[in-house]
Formats: sequence, C-alpha cells, structure tokens
Amino acid sequence: MVLVPTFSRVIHTPATITLQPCEPAVAAWGITTPDELLQRIRILTGTPQRRPAVVAVDGRSGSGKTTLATRLQAREQGAAILHVDDLSWNEPLYGWDQVLRQALRQLQGTGELDFTPPTWQRHGRAGSLRIPAGTPMVIVEGTGSGMRAVADLVDAHLWVQTDENTAEERGIGRDIRAGTNGNEVESIAFWKAWMRAERPFFAADKPWERADMIVSGEAFPELTEGEIAWVDGPLSGPREWRSRYCFHPYQT
Repeated sequence: MVLVPTFSRVIHTPATITLQPCEPAVAAWGITTPDELLQRIRILTGTPQRRPAVVAVDGRSGSGKTTLATRLQAREQGAAILHVDDLSWNEPLYGWDQVLRQALRQLQGTGELDFTPPTWQRHGRAGSLRIPAGTPMVIVEGTGSGMRAVADLVDAHLWVQTDENTAEERGIGRDIRAGTNGNEVESIAFWKAWMRAERPFFAADKPWERADMIVSGEAFPELTEGEIAWVDGPLSGPREWRSRYCFHPYQT
C-alpha cells in the first residue's frame, strides 16, 4: 500500500524560478516538518538487514543538498553522511561513477565502510572514509549521488530542486568564503568549468526521472522555521521536449 503524504498546506512555485533545460519544474509543493519528511524516507528505505539504509541526496551544485543532508542526519540517530566530494576528489569531473559504486557496494556487502579512493593514494591524501557497522542510515550527499550507475545500490533517492541563479550565487559565494578553489576570480572560473561538465551530465542522466522525492532548496517566504517543501517523485516532461530541448552549453 502506498501512503499518501499529509501536508499541512501547499504553496506554488513562483514564476520567477528558472531551471536548467530538461528539468521539469514542480508547480506546487507540499509543506511538512523535516521529521515528517524523514518518516517518508523511512517508508521508502524499509529496514535493511545487516547494513544501513542508503539515501541519496542529489541535486545541482549550490542547490542545498548539504543543508538538507545535515537536517536529516540531526533527526536520524546514528546516521552518517558520505560526501561525494570526498569520493570524487581529484577524479575527472563526473567520471567518478565506479568509485561511488565501489563504496556503496562495500556498504551493501559488509554493512560498514573503510574505503580509500584511488586518487587519495596517488595524491598523498592520508586516511580513509569510514562508516562503522551498526550505522542505521547513510546519507550520500553530492551532485550525482543518485546517478543511474548506482541506482541499484540506493534505497531512497531525493532530488533537490532550486532556481539556477540562486544555486550559482550560493555556490560561488560558498567557494569564495572557503577559499577552496582560490580567490574570487579563480572561484568563478572553476564554477564555470564545473558547469560545463555538470550540465551535460544531468541532461543525459536525468536523475529527477528516478527520484522518489523532490525537495525544494528554495527559501520560500511562505515557509516558517522548521518547515520543508517537497513532493513525491519522479518528475518527467513530454518525450519530445526531453529529447529536443534538454541541454544547452554553459556560456556565461
């Protein structure tokens, strides 16, 4: 039996929201608390035996994935977050499917993780990614976490949908503050290079068409503190629209 979520109310997506080509927009969002969202996730994952439930929190760069993953972790006792950025460190952009698959297969097979990505060894990064046995839930957070290549290793797949200009402003601002990719000029250049890889990847992979839930990364003014906007997935547009208008290069 499929349970219909109970929303406290519904809000509509503003006309000013702009998404990248190919991604269908959610017209209206249901509003609940994060705890109610987590309950829906638990229904989707069930209770796997001798291994953690694996929840992919996917979305475009700057969409709000880390914020969502952190909110979920805070409400699921003992949950761990596995960041795709750690797995993909120094890998070719969106060429880390085998690395992610290896890590998730280890989790599925042994119920724990002690994994050193190959590039860590090649570039002198010490340590490994560790998740202890008995962890009830692993939230895999990052762009591409729900990619088609690992769909069979994920119990619940969330896609975070956010206005592309908002995501870009957030992402570049975050990188500048952290200094991860250099100064302001270098951070903007890195963002543009990343987008030239990210856009065609998502246009081809279309993770929203497999997502169990679509979660808004927008700070809608109608939301009060402690509320979250989401709907059940998946999302798909008309076949002709999907095939003909799915991608344009990142040029700005």
